[in-house]
Amino acid sequence: MSCPERSGSNSISVVVDDRESGSGVLKALRDLEVVTLAVRRLPLGDYLVDGRLLFERKTLPDLAESIKDGRLFKQACRLAASPKNTVILLEGTAAGLATSGMSREAIQGALITLSVILGIPLLRSLSPEESARLMLYAARQIQAVASGAIPRKGARPKSKRGLQLYILQGLPGIGPARAQRLLTRFGSIENVLHAQSDDLCALQGIGSATARRMRWAVTEPRSAYGVEKR
Repeated sequence: MSCPERSGSNSISVVVDDRESGSGVLKALRDLEVVTLAVRRLPLGDYLVDGRLLFERKTLPDLAESIKDGRLFKQACRLAASPKNTVILLEGTAAGLATSGMSREAIQGALITLSVILGIPLLRSLSPEESARLMLYAARQIQAVASGAIPRKGARPKSKRGLQLYILQGLPGIGPARAQRLLTRFGSIENVLHAQSDDLCALQGIGSATARRMRWAVTEPRSAYGVEKR
């Protein structure tokens, strides 16, 4: 039975397997305002995040034990066959392996099988709190890619002009120098977006090809009937 614990309009849903009820990760998730939390039995994995990311969490001592008894590879084969995006989350420090009696080579061999042969991504965290944050961060990244957002390098500027230049550099063919000239010539991003090709071409360094690409990027891509405009 599902036991919802928190909801929010911009939250990320996390379903926690009830066998993880005593973990520090569940406590950390409860402390995060952006989480809609439910606890129930999952047929596979420990955490289902945003309905599409399935995490199998293992502390490093548990990793060693699951390698020894063969449980790890049975779980991994099931995870690899899942239609969802699956991740194995390894939690803890190397000190957790000190008493495992396993060689470094044996552990590395298991990790190679998981990641290279079975194709399951591995993430590392040092604590339950970091595990909770990593799961949510991964979900946000997938949401951004699914919505068409493309990560851009560098910190987002805080000044208005800096932010305007940053936005203009997201247009095709526009680097820092061209962005400066566009903003100086047209005065605002709004004016740049409404400028016609002839006006854009009149600016030094912007030819007809760049102007066409800019206009293509900012004009409505589809008609009311779903036919792409050319």
